[in-house]
Amino acid sequence: MSENGIERSTEPSPNDLPPSPLDAIAGQPVNRLSGFGAFPQLLFGLAVVAVLFSTILFQGVDNSSLLFYAGIILAFVATAISPIIPWNRIPKLLIILPIIDIIAIEFVRQGEPQIGAGLLWVFPVIWMSASFGVFGAVTSMVLVCLSAWSNIVFSPSPLTIASLPQLIVLPMVLAFVATSTTLTAKRGEAQRVLLNKQAGQLETALWRAQEQERRLAEILNAVNFGVVRFDRLGARAMVNRFQSKLQEEMGAFSDIDPNVPVWAADGIVQLEPAEKPFLRARGGEEFDNLIVWLGGPGTERVALAMTSRRLYDHDGDYDGTVLVSRNVTAEINAVRARDDLVASVSHELRTPLTSILGYLDLALDDPDLPPRVAKQLTIAQTNGDRLLELIADILAASRDANRTMELERTTCDLREIVERSIESLSPRAAERGITVERHDEEDVELFADPFRLRQVVDNLLSNAIKYNRDGGELSIGVTAEGDTAWVIVRDGGIGISEEDQSKLFERFFRSDLVRNSTVHGSGLGLAISRDIVRLHGGDLTVHSVLGEGTTAVVRIPRGVSA
Repeated sequence: MSENGIERSTEPSPNDLPPSPLDAIAGQPVNRLSGFGAFPQLLFGLAVVAVLFSTILFQGVDNSSLLFYAGIILAFVATAISPIIPWNRIPKLLIILPIIDIIAIEFVRQGEPQIGAGLLWVFPVIWMSASFGVFGAVTSMVLVCLSAWSNIVFSPSPLTIASLPQLIVLPMVLAFVATSTTLTAKRGEAQRVLLNKQAGQLETALWRAQEQERRLAEILNAVNFGVVRFDRLGARAMVNRFQSKLQEEMGAFSDIDPNVPVWAADGIVQLEPAEKPFLRARGGEEFDNLIVWLGGPGTERVALAMTSRRLYDHDGDYDGTVLVSRNVTAEINAVRARDDLVASVSHELRTPLTSILGYLDLALDDPDLPPRVAKQLTIAQTNGDRLLELIADILAASRDANRTMELERTTCDLREIVERSIESLSPRAAERGITVERHDEEDVELFADPFRLRQVVDNLLSNAIKYNRDGGELSIGVTAEGDTAWVIVRDGGIGISEEDQSKLFERFFRSDLVRNSTVHGSGLGLAISRDIVRLHGGDLTVHSVLGEGTTAVVRIPRGVSA
């Protein structure tokens, strides 16, 4: 793999590669003839030369011993022609050479019986047994026995103890040699076949591994995030195409030049060399979704979300790390644009709302105001104050999305909070003919932030009204057991699909069913409500069935003695 990235592999797949020589022999019987050729004949020729010179040296040879010289000449002729003939083309005719050798040895024996030339039969017997298997072993033994026993059978002399070696011992020894050679050759053939099969399997496994590597390279080059793998020593072992392209656009990264600056998630604080994700990943450190900026303030910048994971081999030992870099510049810019829009809209709402609350104060100061009107204006003023507080929260959240909400805890009555919320939202329920049922027979005292809890209850009741059916019903109950209090809101409205339920608490989320309807909302209510409940040490859960309705359950610690 190249230093600049994983390039598309041009290696053919196993199906496209030409057949391997191993494939040609894997699983097929091995041709034992190919392993010998003329080489055994050359060894036999050397043995015959040794016998000739030894015989001449120690006793001489009678010039009238024509059979001796005929055998020697026949052996030399066979040895001379053995390297000339292309036996690989006619391997089955190779058996002629050891047969000629058996005949030549018989001639030598007939010419000079005293030198014990019959021992030379071991050469053609081994050759034929090894090259031609059982057929060669049987053929060689038949020829040897015929040669050895012919002298005894046609000799006029009676059998004596001196005939025993030629009659029994020599054939038995050669039979043992032939049998051993045949079995050894078969065993060797089986081992060669097994090795060839194993070699073929290894070659196939290698091809498959190469194919998997090629496909993995294609996948890594197709994704729109960078992948860098470091080995156990911290050296870069692999870089995909997206990462290479990013490096070309932004210049060298800190793994190459530690002096290249990298900025933290805020885009302002410059990271120290030891804090840079590349160096941390090279050192084997793991981290998740670390945001860094490349490019200084005032220049074209790129934001990367980086994740590092350690790798382990099959023994569980550390084998390097993989670093994944995802370009999140567009996402971060979109979130910032959204926050700016929310802040701008909230600021524009704050000014007219302040004016409305001012005129409500003036109206309530009128001593001639009828009590009924005064009560309605008080409700309007209370909700206006709450709306002003919510706008302030949205503005603060837009300035710092990660800020922690502060609670102002005091002793309060959860039943009273619910009662005021119902009173505030009853007109909206009445407009659609929705019946509100209450299940709160006793006071539930707790130590909490009443304004924030009212915000939670208002949100749940508002949703139960907005997403209900005209003429429908909703119920709200307050109860307590020990140190825990519950608020349960049920409605028989349109419900929520299982797919959307997993996203309910995401900020600004609204399902497609609601987005395409006339029901308006910001998508912030449930997320803020759950944050409030969790700040109190409790939790908010929602259970819903599409088309049947929704149940919201608030569990919150009371914080006081029951």
